[in-house]
Amino acid sequence: MASKSNSSNSSSDRKSVANLRAGKASGGGGASLWENVKAILVTLAIFLAIRTFLLEAYRIPSGSMIPTLLVGDWLFVNKLAYGPHVPFTSVNLPGYDDPERGDVVVFVSPNQIDQPDDPTPILVKRLVAVGGDTIWMRGGVFHVNGMPQRQGFPASENPRGDGGFSHPLFAWQKAFELHGSRAGEPPASPTLDDWGPLVVPKEFLFMLGDNRYDSKDGRYWGFVPRDNVRGRPVFVYYSYNADESVRPLPFITDIRWGRIGTILR
Repeated sequence: MASKSNSSNSSSDRKSVANLRAGKASGGGGASLWENVKAILVTLAIFLAIRTFLLEAYRIPSGSMIPTLLVGDWLFVNKLAYGPHVPFTSVNLPGYDDPERGDVVVFVSPNQIDQPDDPTPILVKRLVAVGGDTIWMRGGVFHVNGMPQRQGFPASENPRGDGGFSHPLFAWQKAFELHGSRAGEPPASPTLDDWGPLVVPKEFLFMLGDNRYDSKDGRYWGFVPRDNVRGRPVFVYYSYNADESVRPLPFITDIRWGRIGTILR
């Protein structure tokens, strides 16, 4: 009897080895499939957690932040710094830092009534004023609390446009204008170069593009609620000439190698 049992076990072993060599499961296929599914789900959960709470990629689609950011730059955005936003809710978790004047910031735009197809896009601009600041612009020079904030090189080398340009969207400023201040009276019709003074409300921020004459920014759509902030760009991880390239497949053939790894300030 013992000999017969050993023979049966040996035959079973040979079948198992043969099945393995043939690529067939010898048993436990359901468990193996479940392990694979669990591995995929865990990987997906880790990816979503990183994307939601830590880092997210962002592509620059316009020239409003030239020369700091170029069309075709791809950035990693630190979402933890200012407090990550919980998707599908109005909840923002605490961050380890607060947005400060001079920071480049990614945020949800206030409602833009002139673009109903995408009224609240995700934007990236420079934070130039915080709640409580008094701001104005005269002759194209931006002022915060009485101090002129001249753009440094190379932003000051951007092409200068029509500073006298006015637009109906500037009308929002009227509700926040400050009268009788040392900055003088607000102009009757605000323009790109001359507007304010305005007082930034508490828990709100004011954003401008570095490319002042080619930037649809706070001058058009107003103050940004602090809760709309989504993160701080960290560095450029990929860049290609998306605007002016004459090469085929520029995302492969016209890569800006010198911009990869650029730390953003």
